[in-house]
Amino acid sequence: MLKHFKGSIWVTILGIIAAFIWGFQKHPGHAFLCVFIVLFLSILEVTLSFDNAVVNAMKLEKMTEKWQHRFVTWGILIAVFGMRFLFPVLVVAIFAGLSVMQVANLALKDVEQYAHYLHLCHAPLVTFGGAFLFMLFLSYFCHEEKDVHWIEKIEVPLQKLHMMKSTEVIITLLLVFGVHYVVPAEKQLPVLIAGTSGILMYLLIDGVSNTLEKIAEKRAAVTGEAAKLGLVGFIYLELIDASFSLDGVLGAFAISKDIILITIGLAIGAMFVRSLTLYMVELKTLKQYLYLEHGAHWAIGFLALIMFVSTTYEVPEVVTGMAGLIIVGWAFIDSLKYNKKQQLLENSEKVEIEKQENC
Repeated sequence: MLKHFKGSIWVTILGIIAAFIWGFQKHPGHAFLCVFIVLFLSILEVTLSFDNAVVNAMKLEKMTEKWQHRFVTWGILIAVFGMRFLFPVLVVAIFAGLSVMQVANLALKDVEQYAHYLHLCHAPLVTFGGAFLFMLFLSYFCHEEKDVHWIEKIEVPLQKLHMMKSTEVIITLLLVFGVHYVVPAEKQLPVLIAGTSGILMYLLIDGVSNTLEKIAEKRAAVTGEAAKLGLVGFIYLELIDASFSLDGVLGAFAISKDIILITIGLAIGAMFVRSLTLYMVELKTLKQYLYLEHGAHWAIGFLALIMFVSTTYEVPEVVTGMAGLIIVGWAFIDSLKYNKKQQLLENSEKVEIEKQENC
């Protein structure tokens, strides 16, 4: 277990040192407070992204070992500096009508102004993330080949929706239009564009990913090797991570306005999430615990709805984080119960066979 988290531990140590030095120089007398903020943000990131780790593990199992390694090395750099710093900067630049360099300069030198612009862009940002994640949620439960159900009374009717073409798109579009009508007039067009972009981005990446999976499976049928994904699977995971990170980045500004402390804290959390993902892949956790995938996708659906609601109402980060943990935890407990039940059935069958043999 330690080998999977060795990198995360080193990143945490370096992050604490960096936070202390930054606090000592920029916030005299508050260096230890800066360290505490960083550690708190890292815990918040792990809490918000626990279900993300489960979904990542599903995709990572289908990737080559080389790309699994790149997911932790290249991926962590993209996740921290790309998705948690540059991506919000880019979105603010688009909606605020400023250049990327101007916004980046604001983020580093005038954090209050940057936070103000980020707040103005909150609605389109979370609508994009919410639309992308809700598409992911519906695609999982509406899949025609899904044969295992956790909450049967809901999941069975959901699966039947696959008989209608583009059900996921229609439902998500209706939610985006609903958000579009309740936000203030000046935010309606940006929200509509962002929500539609989230849907289109999911369709593009999922379509390319599925096509390449089928090609890999055909090749595997000829060569006899397991079908594996590479670059497209990597991009798919990074986009899911981007959607998850939006909530964490926006919530982080409620705790600190210092972009450097936020980046360090989220970097530590993101590293632990990736280490947890690799740990689950190696232990084949998803195969051992039947309902864990279901719980993660229910948590994703709940997070997407919270993102839509947060365009109008303020939702505390603790609600988002705890809800995801509770749902995934519930699925884990039900998986343990299922495993225990199966073990008892196997034991009883063995006893019956032994009795018949003795007779």
